[in-house]
Amino acid sequence: MKAFAFFLKPKYRLDLVAGLCDGILTALTLTAGRLVIPGSTMTMGLAFRVGAATAVPGAFVFFVAHYAQLRGELAEAERQLNVTSRGKLAASRLGRDILREASLGALVASGSSFCGALTPLVSGVLLPENRWFAVIVALVILTLLGAVLARVLRGNPFSWVIGLLAGGVALTLLGMQLHIIR
Repeated sequence: MKAFAFFLKPKYRLDLVAGLCDGILTALTLTAGRLVIPGSTMTMGLAFRVGAATAVPGAFVFFVAHYAQLRGELAEAERQLNVTSRGKLAASRLGRDILREASLGALVASGSSFCGALTPLVSGVLLPENRWFAVIVALVILTLLGAVLARVLRGNPFSWVIGLLAGGVALTLLGMQLHIIR
């Protein structure tokens, strides 16, 4: 349980939330046509492939974004400290620390993206006769995520829930129109 608590630290909140949202919303966009159109079925293999398709690029994007942000902060610190030689802080222990932090953040984002995509898709595999069940599961997860975020961030629960729910509905409708995975 302690290992799991490590990833729930506020430091990784963005990675966890963004990964879950990215996984769910990407899965809905890619598979909505397949999930709700009669005559097509979701398979476990396809669910895992879509999960991987969200997790792998997500890991790269989150790593690059985190690393760029942290390296930028080091560069700004060098400028403010009037360090004469560029890259001194990045070559120090601080540089190794930001590399590790960016890597862990990318791991959290990627894992939560995979889980976010897989959860509704597997529910669609398990209950194929109910065409909309996977979409409903995805929307319920987004709703719960909105409620949790509102509580943690002391925000307006209605705004968070409606915002995430609206995004899920919009991307489901887009996915149905695009019908990417047939």
